[in-house]
Amino acid sequence: MQDPQALIQMTPGAQAPVVDTIDEPARVVPRALSNKEKAAVIVRLLLNEGADIPLEELPDALQEKLTHQLGRMGLVDRVTLAAVAGEFADALDSVGLSFPHGLAGALDAVNGKIAPSTAARLRKVAGVRQVGDPWERLREVPAQDLAKMAQAESTEVAAVMLSKLETAKAAQLLGNLPGPVARRITYAVSKTANVTPEAVERIGWSLAAQLDQLPIPAFQDEPGERIGAILNRSAATTRDGLLTALDEEDADFATVVRQSIFTFAHIPERIMSRDVQAILREVEQPVLVNALAGATSGEDRAAADFILKSISSRMADSLRDEMEERGRVKQPEAEEAMSQIVGAIRTLQDAGALTLVEQEDSDEP
Repeated sequence: MQDPQALIQMTPGAQAPVVDTIDEPARVVPRALSNKEKAAVIVRLLLNEGADIPLEELPDALQEKLTHQLGRMGLVDRVTLAAVAGEFADALDSVGLSFPHGLAGALDAVNGKIAPSTAARLRKVAGVRQVGDPWERLREVPAQDLAKMAQAESTEVAAVMLSKLETAKAAQLLGNLPGPVARRITYAVSKTANVTPEAVERIGWSLAAQLDQLPIPAFQDEPGERIGAILNRSAATTRDGLLTALDEEDADFATVVRQSIFTFAHIPERIMSRDVQAILREVEQPVLVNALAGATSGEDRAAADFILKSISSRMADSLRDEMEERGRVKQPEAEEAMSQIVGAIRTLQDAGALTLVEQEDSDEP
């Protein structure tokens, strides 16, 4: 085998070999780049490969520096590119954990895991200039709360808010506004053509900061919902008496409470037939028999008939036989059994396995 560093040729008549040395190709050395230049190389490489890099999440100053550096790079040879890419890959392999950027990023990471009051207090410390898009947070706010914010702001700010929401949420927002206010905001949208991205971002952070200033409620449910849940578990006589008293004290609140109440008698109008079988699986057989046999009043009897019609005929006949054997059920036992069936329905609803049919507004013609 020939030596790659030299070729030995025997010259005729020569007493010793003549060595002709072949020059080795010049070895290309990677360019020495600063960390900023290396970052620019990696960003450019990833963009060329079609990667979706969320550069907008970087602080504004860092985005600006990166853009200027990209404009100064010029050409980078293959050897330098390979060296930078290898160094970047090694750095990624050595990463064990990646933590969020700053206090605002940490709050997003632990969202829902720490107490709401603690999160609100820390968001105030973080300030309104947080990392990310404030509009993402605003889009999660219920439409009725956004409507209150829109009415408290100028028409121009409300128009920007409306423009930044997705179409369905914007429609809900308008639906929660008084007619004249909704018309003024809708018209003001036509004046937002020249609003700069910086102004939209400032408005977003200002509105998001208002969310941090709202007091954290002690109860997650509305008062009417809490009273309705309590009355759901109460005896019929107690429930009717309290509702009558509420009518005398505050008719509007009594109406809200009635809308939150779900009793055994509401099953036919609020439960789909296909969901009855799943409900019965959550109820013990003696409890079900007591509820069906004790349903003697008009509405309760209709609910019992609805349940029997929603299951197989064989199962319904079996239940009827048990009801006949059970005989008369005392009212307290019947109400307790009905309450357990209602509890099973609420449990399935909370788990997302069942959806109640929305009640129609009785005031509509």
